[in-house]
Amino acid sequence: MKLRSHGKSVVVWILLAMLILGLGGFGLQSFSGSIKSVGSVGETQISVNDYARALRQEMQSRSQQTGQPVTMAQMRASGLDQQVLGTLIGQAALGEAARRLGVSVGDAELQKQIFDIQAFHNASGNFDRETYKFALRQQGFTENEFEAQLRDDLARSIVQGAVAGGVEAPQAVTDAYTKFVSEKRGFTWAEITESDLTTPVAQPTDDELQSYYDDHITQFTAPETREITYAWLTPEMLQSKVAIDDATLKAEYERRIDEFKQPEKRLVERLVYPSMEEAQAAKAKYDAGTSFADLAKERGLTLEDADLGDVTKAELGKAGDAVFALNEPGIAGPIETDLGPALYKMNAVIAAQETSFEDAREELAGEAEADKARREIGKMSEDLQDRLAGGATLEEMGKETDMELGTIAYTAGDTDGIAGYEEFRKAAEAATTEDYPDLQTLPDGGVFAMRLDKIVPPTPKPFDSVKDDVAKAWHADQLVTAEETRAKEIVAEVEGGKSLGATGLLTTTVASIGRGGFSNKLPPAVISKVFETDPGKPAQVTANGKVYVIVTDKVIPADMTDADTTLISGQIGSQLSRSLANDLLNFYATAVEAEAGLSLDSQAVTAVQSQMQ
Repeated sequence: MKLRSHGKSVVVWILLAMLILGLGGFGLQSFSGSIKSVGSVGETQISVNDYARALRQEMQSRSQQTGQPVTMAQMRASGLDQQVLGTLIGQAALGEAARRLGVSVGDAELQKQIFDIQAFHNASGNFDRETYKFALRQQGFTENEFEAQLRDDLARSIVQGAVAGGVEAPQAVTDAYTKFVSEKRGFTWAEITESDLTTPVAQPTDDELQSYYDDHITQFTAPETREITYAWLTPEMLQSKVAIDDATLKAEYERRIDEFKQPEKRLVERLVYPSMEEAQAAKAKYDAGTSFADLAKERGLTLEDADLGDVTKAELGKAGDAVFALNEPGIAGPIETDLGPALYKMNAVIAAQETSFEDAREELAGEAEADKARREIGKMSEDLQDRLAGGATLEEMGKETDMELGTIAYTAGDTDGIAGYEEFRKAAEAATTEDYPDLQTLPDGGVFAMRLDKIVPPTPKPFDSVKDDVAKAWHADQLVTAEETRAKEIVAEVEGGKSLGATGLLTTTVASIGRGGFSNKLPPAVISKVFETDPGKPAQVTANGKVYVIVTDKVIPADMTDADTTLISGQIGSQLSRSLANDLLNFYATAVEAEAGLSLDSQAVTAVQSQMQ
């Protein structure tokens, strides 16, 4: 059973996840029958409520990731139920270790942990006992239960820190990974094209095309089509009926005047120094030819750190006059500021911009009319829903209301017209012919109702109607086969001593590329092949319907002193250290399980899962 390590209380994380997803959002019921636990490690129990909460949390998390509800059956099929149980067993093992070692936390530390949980704070940012009680009650906890579990969890964290804290990956291992990841290579490549073939691809016979069509029938099969009738209403459809008068638009223009009247600005970078003497020395270096980027580097900064963006004179405060006195790129300062003496580099002047009401009118009208149209649709929605509930057909809705009637032969992936809305696509794919039209909303404030009239199953297109497509597909397949044969001949020539360029192919040389590097001319499979091929050796690659021959020219070892490589090394070291710490924790938990004894109640596990179908 694999244990997930946590730096913070597991109970707190579970509770916070529940609160974030919405209080009471899990519909969790308390398992208060005769079954109290699903198992134990030694004397440390895994309660049925803890197991139920952990399952619900995992199901909700997976549902959010996939955008679809995750069922208990799917959890079992993917083994996620076992992962959840394994995590709880690992936690119980650490809890049992803490119990045996006599590790615990006092009331003061427990109180501090509870007071620090943001979910228990009121609007003023302070711990609030009523909020605390309400949050626990919504998730089926009593105060005593939660505090006991939190105390146990904090004790587990102490044991966890003692077992796995401070674990660091061996530097030799980190260096080995870094060298592997940061290694670069130079190579030469050529694409085999139809013009490179010594024998052209023959023209297919009708029998060959028929055979290809039969063997690849799925390529020439129309997808399932859902014939749908719909009625919809969008703000755009109503805009002509909700015109806004100029007085209202002018009032909105004045309210948003800051958007339409932008003062003059400057693009500015700033470096702050501890003293005026140091700032003056830096200015002297700049005047002598040192770049502003190098001055920033001396301060341990990058230009991104120094960048203030586009700022107004007022936003610059005491430096405003000096910086705005520059009409072309240059340096202002040193200037004494609230942060200390500073140099300001002005990179560009952004002229003041003013948009008149006449120029802004169309934009203002469009936004105001769309907003009013959305509100009008909101007002209509109840009547539209009542009509549908009363048996009105979509055709009647199109005649008697502002809704527009339409039809669509919908196939998966369609994005034309109303199918451009994800909400419609989901409804279309889930609909059955027995469903009654129901009013549904669109993200722009519109509404729609639909009826599935007919499902046309996937149907092969007649051979005669797709003969040209079959011929193109046949030719493409034959061409790749012929190009691969030619590529093998080229590889043999290079192995025989020829250079790739001497074979008559159009070649390109890449001086250096990193492992997993990006090329806008080559697919990733080609780059991967370069790193699988010994220097001086040729290789053939087929990717995305194209055939390539590559020759790896040289291996460029990682520069361990390079700043980027150092950063990568640090990240690799951290990842390896975390992995080692987690492995050590797993080994320890397994040892505790073996010594204390693990027992599981499969009937209790099944009982909990059965209530989550």
